[in-house]
Amino acid sequence: MKFQHKELANGRWQKLSLAEQLANIGSEVSRVIRWQGRDEKLFWSAVERGLELFYLTIADSRWRNRLKELTRLHEIFCDAVLGGKEYGSRLQDIERYFFWFAFYSRKAR
Repeated sequence: MKFQHKELANGRWQKLSLAEQLANIGSEVSRVIRWQGRDEKLFWSAVERGLELFYLTIADSRWRNRLKELTRLHEIFCDAVLGGKEYGSRLQDIERYFFWFAFYSRKAR
């Protein structure tokens, strides 16, 4: 797989805590929201980066006991990107979920 986050894919991602990983995914969700309806190229680029970070998190063996939660979150994100037709998912709700991981990560530093 060709990664946009090459440095993270080469092992740096596994050095981050789960909260830091989810906070980073949340940053991409915020970018998806920012570009939705404004610039399709930037929108889909942010979606791809967000998916890439999801894949890196799901592949992180430390979170094996959280796979169900992580894969469901990935599924909800995909639903929201595609208009929320399956589950009624909204990107703004997902962003709110991720906000607390960013808040915690910054406070922990």
